[in-house]
Amino acid sequence: MSGGIVLNDKIIVTIERVEKYISLTEEARKKATPIKLKPENSEKLSSMLRMCDDYFSDARYFMQKGDLVRAFGAINYAHAWIDAAVKIGFMDGQGDDDLFTLP
Repeated sequence: MSGGIVLNDKIIVTIERVEKYISLTEEARKKATPIKLKPENSEKLSSMLRMCDDYFSDARYFMQKGDLVRAFGAINYAHAWIDAAVKIGFMDGQGDDDLFTLP
């Protein structure tokens, strides 16, 4: 196991863990597909996807800087935005209850 954040002799955040969640979020972003929405909801979905993409980018940035705690936080926020879009019915999670909290 390579570098990680250690607290009380327990590794809490590792590079591998952050990379795993980056991969899961990337998979979720590709898998979820938009549902035909009213224009006002399409705008809301666009905003949610921008937030997902921005946090995803932040996670990669923090990862490159070696800030694993912020990288882990950012990737979880990114995934939460895409998961929320599926949960409220703006996107189709394709029945994947490993990647999404399905409605």
